[in-house]
Amino acid sequence: MDLFLTDEQLALRQRVRRLANQQLAPIAAEVDESHSLRRDVVAMLAEAGLFRLVIPQEHGGDGISAVSVCLTREELARVSAHADSAFVMQGLGSYPIVNAGSDEQKRRYLPPIARGEAIAAFALTEPEAGSDVAALQSTAVLEGDFYVLNGEKRFISNAGDADTYTVFAKTDPAAGRRGISGFVVTADTPGLFATQNTYLLAEHAIGELHFQDCRVPRANLLGREGEGFRIAMGNLDVYRPSVGAAAVGMAQAALEEAVRHTQRRVQFGRPLAELDVVQYKLADMATELEAARLMVYRAALLRDRGAQTVTKEASMAKLFATEAAQRVIDQALQLHGGVGLVKGTVVERMYREVRALHIYEGTSEIQHIVIARQLLREFEHLP
Repeated sequence: MDLFLTDEQLALRQRVRRLANQQLAPIAAEVDESHSLRRDVVAMLAEAGLFRLVIPQEHGGDGISAVSVCLTREELARVSAHADSAFVMQGLGSYPIVNAGSDEQKRRYLPPIARGEAIAAFALTEPEAGSDVAALQSTAVLEGDFYVLNGEKRFISNAGDADTYTVFAKTDPAAGRRGISGFVVTADTPGLFATQNTYLLAEHAIGELHFQDCRVPRANLLGREGEGFRIAMGNLDVYRPSVGAAAVGMAQAALEEAVRHTQRRVQFGRPLAELDVVQYKLADMATELEAARLMVYRAALLRDRGAQTVTKEASMAKLFATEAAQRVIDQALQLHGGVGLVKGTVVERMYREVRALHIYEGTSEIQHIVIARQLLREFEHLP
């Protein structure tokens, strides 16, 4: 990978790796079982300047690079899924403002997010609208200088912890996805209620949002009415490959644990690592992991170099990396035997944490559909 990275990116990777190993590792097992956002972790990431990586330079950040986001997620997720989530949600929650916000919205909301003084969240998913975004049922009705929002959101990371939500609702319910609009909604807006009552396989700062005649200023509309679907999907070229990067980080941690364990564990008079069947597994794990890493950074690099679209490459990277990471971590647990099932061990924790990556930002099934459709469009232009 070093062949593709600039000196600045190599330095970033080393900086994040030091932070993860020295500051996060001692508390990772504890924070990764937290149901709400750990402010000490947020402060740690903010002090290291990591939130600046998801904000443009003109608004207090370092500029947005998909490669830098992937590097950061890989190193954080290798140690702590909670820290990884805290980092990426600042980007996911703020990118709609970066992408479509007015100058005033950018000046108001982005600098505090870059400094870690405000927590961002992205509110799209609903009880009846997951992969099918057009099935959104939340509504936003214009009344004078305010939009009145009603509806509910589900599986919202940082719900109850965030200061700023980018929310998507239908301003024209009859228009399907063309009737979806985006809004910036602050946590103190009357009529917005957040609950943290969602418990997952692996603990995560996640919950629900409820809008009851929530009056949002007209000035908080992102872009124009009906542009919400485009704005929401605009996050994907930047952040979908980074899901694969997080998966790679988790798989890397599991592989390292597996190698250490098989070198130490003696069975049948010799270390497990000397057994052919174990070496075969380790070789496959390492090969899949490296292939996944290369696919992730290829998609990110294409985006950073200004490719017109990286939809197919981003979906391929997310699909392959998350599925490969699941296989690598499963084999790492298998090589640990009964020890791998003990709650709190690294491989047990990674086994639970990697599973969600197949689902959020588009399930594996959705990635197959996206890839196939992009491929068919490409072949339309061939002789």
